[in-house]
Amino acid sequence: MRHGLTRRGWLGGAAAAATLALPGVAQARRLAPSDRVNLAVIGAGGMGAANMLRLISQNIVAAADVDFDHVAKSFVDGKGAAVVERAPLRAAYDRATRHADYRRMFDRHRDLDAVVIATPDHHHALAAKMAMERGLHVYVQKPLTYTIAEGRMLGDLARRNPELVTQMGNQGHSGHDGRRVVELLRGGAIGRVREVHAWTNRPVWPQGVARPQPVAKPASLDWDVWLGPASVDWGYHPDYAHFNWRGWVPFGTGALGDMGAHLLDFPVWALTPGLPTRVEARHSLWGGDTDVWDGLPPAELGSYPLASTTYFEFGKAPGGPLRLTWYDGGLMPPTPRELPAGARMSAEGGVLYVGDKGMLMHDTYGEKPVLFGAGAAERGAAVPQTLPRVAGGRDGHEMNWIAAIRGEAPASSPFAEAVPLNETMLLGMVALRAGQPIDFDGASGRVTNVPDANRFLQRDYRAGWTL
Repeated sequence: MRHGLTRRGWLGGAAAAATLALPGVAQARRLAPSDRVNLAVIGAGGMGAANMLRLISQNIVAAADVDFDHVAKSFVDGKGAAVVERAPLRAAYDRATRHADYRRMFDRHRDLDAVVIATPDHHHALAAKMAMERGLHVYVQKPLTYTIAEGRMLGDLARRNPELVTQMGNQGHSGHDGRRVVELLRGGAIGRVREVHAWTNRPVWPQGVARPQPVAKPASLDWDVWLGPASVDWGYHPDYAHFNWRGWVPFGTGALGDMGAHLLDFPVWALTPGLPTRVEARHSLWGGDTDVWDGLPPAELGSYPLASTTYFEFGKAPGGPLRLTWYDGGLMPPTPRELPAGARMSAEGGVLYVGDKGMLMHDTYGEKPVLFGAGAAERGAAVPQTLPRVAGGRDGHEMNWIAAIRGEAPASSPFAEAVPLNETMLLGMVALRAGQPIDFDGASGRVTNVPDANRFLQRDYRAGWTL
């Protein structure tokens, strides 16, 4: 099967790194604009609760979570007092059926239309695939998948079943500022862009540290289901669950997997550079006092490095190669001399585009774009609006998915758009784990210069949790 390099066209092929079967898919129920969508959520606390608060107008039928005592903390403030604005969601959860294991939820319910998936990264692909096979529309938190092979599998499944509405949870894609960024870059406000820098203050969770000794798990936590597809069991520790999993190799994809979907979104969207052709990562020590991958399996490594700089080369970008540099762990690019007085590079995160006629900088989620350089602001003012605006902007990302399910609007970040972005991010993690620069052929989905690195495009699954 041929793979293209366009955002939509390349999704026709599955990754050469793994063979993942694509079974038949059940028929989705047709919905009218007046219909309420029957929803389930997998990962009902934390970010899942934030997503569901924006979907409270719909019919919340079921919730799956490994620890409903933890979910209850989503409805109180730091002092344990109930948050009034969250009371409707608490009531909706009380009415919904509850499940520790989403596999059992899928077995029981035939009344669902759609599912929100807000689990740790290592569950995303399995939960999404199970939902889509049942004819359910899916909203999947970022990163879309834990591996590149999983991303290509979901992209292929979505392409084969266009009636299913898919959305990745990179809400900046729906933001008004972010869409203006894309218009400014495409409209030539800073000329031709050959250099991009993106940075974040993440991680804000344990990383670059050795594995802790296991401790007794909370009685309310189903640890076996939390582990799910992960092929290791180190025993429970709060440095893994509930929030801290992102920095540990078997469960998360580090700072790049967390924030790349927001920060790399706009250069990938606006500049359409295709997939990276070469990627190299430089980093601080790996967790466990080893500074190189050295062929060790993930179970031996523990946590990702505390800070890294990743260099992406897009050798097939339209009009010539593009270089993008990613910084995490609080690292940042130098301050441009041309930065206007009063402007600052946000320490939380941002993106800087260097064009041959000026520069553009914005914060995370595409917010607060600023143009600088001779004539850049004036050129920007003349760039027309060409992209549709999403109702509610960033805050409307979830309801945009609902509108798409009801046939009222296109989805903002469907898998056709999200999978190549997700793959770009994850190639940074592949280079990090390879310990040397990798050359990548997007058409075949293979690392060409370091054959052993292709094992990082996929993963092993625990028995009972295979794709």
